Amino acid sequence: MSRPAQSHAFVAHDGQRIAYRHWPATGDVPKGAVLLFHRGHEHGGRMAHLVEELDLPDLAFFAWDARGHGLSDGERGDAPDFATYARDVQSLVEHIEDQHGTSVADLLVVAQSVGAVVATCWLHDYAPPVRGAILAAPAFRVKLYVPLALPALRLATRFRDRVFVKSYVRSSLLTHDLDRRRGYDSDPLISRQISARILIGLRDTSDRLVADAATIDTPIQLLLSGRDVVVERKVQQRFFARLPHPDKECHRLEGFFHDTLGERDRHLALAPMQRFIRRQFSRPSQALSRLDADLGGNGCAEAEALARPLPKSGIKQRYWQLLRKALQQGARLSNSLKVGVDHGFDSGSMLDQVYRNRPDSPSRLGRLIDRVYLNAIGWRGIRQRRVHLEALIEQAVRELRHNGQQVHLVDIAAGHGRYILSALAALANASEAPDSVLLRDYSATNVAAGQALIKEMIPSQPLAQRVRFEAGDAFDRASLASLTPAPTLAVVSGLYELYPDNARVRASLSGLAEAMAPGALLVVTNQPWHPQLSFIARALSSHREGEPWVMRCRSQVEMRQLLAACGFAIVTQRIDPWGIFSVILARRISP
Repeated sequence: MSRPAQSHAFVAHDGQRIAYRHWPATGDVPKGAVLLFHRGHEHGGRMAHLVEELDLPDLAFFAWDARGHGLSDGERGDAPDFATYARDVQSLVEHIEDQHGTSVADLLVVAQSVGAVVATCWLHDYAPPVRGAILAAPAFRVKLYVPLALPALRLATRFRDRVFVKSYVRSSLLTHDLDRRRGYDSDPLISRQISARILIGLRDTSDRLVADAATIDTPIQLLLSGRDVVVERKVQQRFFARLPHPDKECHRLEGFFHDTLGERDRHLALAPMQRFIRRQFSRPSQALSRLDADLGGNGCAEAEALARPLPKSGIKQRYWQLLRKALQQGARLSNSLKVGVDHGFDSGSMLDQVYRNRPDSPSRLGRLIDRVYLNAIGWRGIRQRRVHLEALIEQAVRELRHNGQQVHLVDIAAGHGRYILSALAALANASEAPDSVLLRDYSATNVAAGQALIKEMIPSQPLAQRVRFEAGDAFDRASLASLTPAPTLAVVSGLYELYPDNARVRASLSGLAEAMAPGALLVVTNQPWHPQLSFIARALSSHREGEPWVMRCRSQVEMRQLLAACGFAIVTQRIDPWGIFSVILARRISP
């Protein structure tokens, strides 16, 4: 090859070493870089031929070995969960920006099969402002020819953590290229095993991505193989139909097997790929504005539909009435359900109950109801959100201390404040402890509970004296702008998710921005997706009396744009394995 590969590695968030190859640009004026993501079982070296064949000298190329593949750490074909791959992509991109000087805004993705699903998950959950993405034969729905294979694997993983299966895919099903077949069969870095949890995670993540494809605001070129017996084409087409960006194109390559980019006649795929890549780098990125997504679009229409009452005589209305009555009856036995019925399922009191996560009802049946209820996927996401919140708060405090700044922390809608006090307790005996902490909430009940919780969770007098809890409106721009002392770290958790209108969110963020100096940090949560929106709207009551609990999910793109419009730039983020709640660390930038 005219461009030999350089071998590198970075360390992922959990200490795993992830290998990657780098081909620097050879043109006079480098324009950016292409990220290559290999298909399942393989490694980045299997995509190295594209560097030469695409013939793009003004672009660098990077190709990783996903964890558990190739030269990277990890058990072959395994990871903690499928979402870990997307987080690894984010870590890779941050590493490339830091070590190679290429901004995420100057990256374009080329991904194949399982790698295409990983890349799509990253595009959806992290909303990077990349130039575009080329997805070849994305494995949104792998054909499992064994009847009931997926339910059987789900059952098996309930009893054993380590369950592996061997891929049925032979090299003769991948490509007509005999050299590629021989290479696949003889490559010692290829492992055909895959863990059941990754196979299950691939399916669940793919279902979510296809259903929510309308929020992926990225120019995308889709390459489909005409004789692909590994993945289902109808799901790929459904995904493409829902993509919102006007710069999208789909190519069906007749006669191609699953290894689209390694087929014998791959020049038929390379030509449109070259054209697409050159077009994306020849002009400024065309970002779609989502600042008014609350006034139109799929998410707005869905929220309005959930807010409308159902016909009184309809079957659906009767079903939800029965379910609401069942919850009210269950509240007589279950303390957890009683908190939701009495205070609202979106209240600070309910949130504190979810954080404590203790079945504490008097009877065995009540405790069983507690356990089932508290283990609902939304509440599991809430608890994982807390883990991410505490981690990013600690990271922000340490960064401010490292930069020689005082730490004046404010949480503008703290609820009972358990998560923030937990993070403070971890810093209580360290030099990073904040200089002042102001917790605010609109509810007098929450303020009183929070003041009691301070005494319980912060016994250290020096730190306890720096913490105060008072009433305050998180959407009052003037009130936030006049916060004293001026916050160097602001936290907004679980608030904006409850309010669909962006005007209120912008007023809140703008008030904080006016109070915060450039360089100050913000930790804010978002909800880009939720699997139980209908159940929540139809069955669960809100803390706002008489109003249903109707949520409108905000895509990560929308949240990124709201932050940017108010003077904040995202530093990093975390998201749970189900893609429900993200936690963002952002920095106040100069006006």
